Amino acid sequence: MSMLLNQEQRLLRDTAQDFLAARAPVSALRQLRDTRDRQGYAPALWREVAEMGWTAAVFPEAYGGLDFGYKALGAVFEQTGRTLAALPLLSSIVLGGGLLVAAGNDAQRDTWLPGVARGETLLALALEERPRHNPTAVALHARTEGDHWVLDGEKWFVLDGHIADRLIVVARTSGVAGDRHGLSLFLVDPASAGVIVERTIMVDSRNAARVRFDRVRCGADALLGTCDEGFAPLDAVLDRARICVAAELLGVIREAFARTVAYLKDRVQFGVQIGSFQALQHRVARLYAEIELLDSCVAAALESLESSDDANATARGNSTPLLASLAKARASDLSERVLNEAVQMHGGIGVTDELELGLFLKRGRALQQTFGDGVFHRSRYAALRDF
Repeated sequence: MSMLLNQEQRLLRDTAQDFLAARAPVSALRQLRDTRDRQGYAPALWREVAEMGWTAAVFPEAYGGLDFGYKALGAVFEQTGRTLAALPLLSSIVLGGGLLVAAGNDAQRDTWLPGVARGETLLALALEERPRHNPTAVALHARTEGDHWVLDGEKWFVLDGHIADRLIVVARTSGVAGDRHGLSLFLVDPASAGVIVERTIMVDSRNAARVRFDRVRCGADALLGTCDEGFAPLDAVLDRARICVAAELLGVIREAFARTVAYLKDRVQFGVQIGSFQALQHRVARLYAEIELLDSCVAAALESLESSDDANATARGNSTPLLASLAKARASDLSERVLNEAVQMHGGIGVTDELELGLFLKRGRALQQTFGDGVFHRSRYAALRDF
């Protein structure tokens, strides 16, 4: 197993770095925030991203994809973290598109995946119902009425929910909240009668929504996969999303760290650069070592996604859930530590809105909680290892 990027993947990473620095710098997110942009992202930028093939990177060629794999997309996510680019890559491509591939039938894939791969159709996953991530704590209920399904309940923190053309809703069709069995996936039109979408602007100025379902009727063809058996594909796709979030957090951490080191070299106090103070050097050195360890964790997790389709993967056992939780736990914990240190080392200016560092801190805090924080994933890792 090699955790290194190949030539094509390195080219995509370098292209993403140059493109995002030029077309989606941190100032672009600040403008979206200050103007309270109705959509919360730049459609023109998204079209450019699609033209570059990022939206098609992980989809099969049969549906207009490039089948590049998640190592390539993970490299892109790291670069989006370095510029705080506001793109619906996670919601539409990794989560929505991933669930269509994992659970959808041929007709559903043929209908929706080509548009998603071209960036023309936006999807969003409606999963969370509580302040903390718990994918089995689903109470939103789906029941049959004649030849229709009827959905009742509420979802929180639906990433990019207010701009989605379709919502993939996780509903309970049997059992009680906390059961893995009894979860089903539904493809729902947000314009349907009874669906109320309320945009919620997050602390990091990124998109999310609160969605209410009041006797929402949808046809039998809205069901993705098998009734009551939605947890397995959901959990697998969530692991991909967790790894991509960890990669984005790595980018946030690296950029905040780089800016802090540059500041330590420039800031003069008592007639010398503060970077010459041994106490600060020790703190920076420890952070650097932890960042390199996180880099290895993310690389291993992305590599596990690449090798999961290997013919011998079943015999070896699937390591992706373990590595996903390892990477997300370390990324969540380290982001809090590095960003706190970055603010402290900048001194008073570190907490001002004038300095972009504060935007990295807010983005890091939101990503830290997205699809499970360090506490959630340490517990999950222990359970996966039968502890």
